Amino acid sequence: MSLDQILAFCAFAAISSVTPGPNNMMLLASGLNHGFVRSLPHLAGISIGFVILVFATGLGMHALFVQVPAMQTVLKYVGAAYLLWLAWKLARSVPTVPGEASATKPMSFFGAAAFQWVNPKAWVMAISAVTTYLPHAFGVPDVLLLALVFGAVGAPCIAAWASCGVAMRRVLQNPRSVRIFNGVCAALLVASLYPILFD
Repeated sequence: MSLDQILAFCAFAAISSVTPGPNNMMLLASGLNHGFVRSLPHLAGISIGFVILVFATGLGMHALFVQVPAMQTVLKYVGAAYLLWLAWKLARSVPTVPGEASATKPMSFFGAAAFQWVNPKAWVMAISAVTTYLPHAFGVPDVLLLALVFGAVGAPCIAAWASCGVAMRRVLQNPRSVRIFNGVCAALLVASLYPILFD
């Protein structure tokens, strides 16, 4: 990849990573409900899981989807079902009083990393990156570079969502406000499915 291609890809990676989607909505809620430090495994799981997804896509998952289109459809609906379950859990989560231990736990590193494989937005981002930014005669080093750059650019972008959630803790001081916020985040998670399922 040339320097111009890498710079253009960095812009794509930043914009696609910072826009609202399932990962960012969950990190926003996690920042509010659990704080930034307790959300770090969730954040790291997203970043590393997504790097692995992009790398695997570049090595052949995209070609597999072209050969077996039903596989992509199945993954899309499995991801949608899992996302609905996460939204339901978020909407029903019990708000905590600042300073008290939370009754719920933030998403684990492995849970967040595994979620990337059923996250519809992650697949769209990975396939777009591989098909648009890899050179025609690419090799494994190009795929690895693409995946690592995506991870390096994307991590601070998604961390901003967790930070926004932490900042909201100062505003949302009572359990009712937090419950409303969690309900709105759950609704946004469900809404994020619309363009993917009905495109």
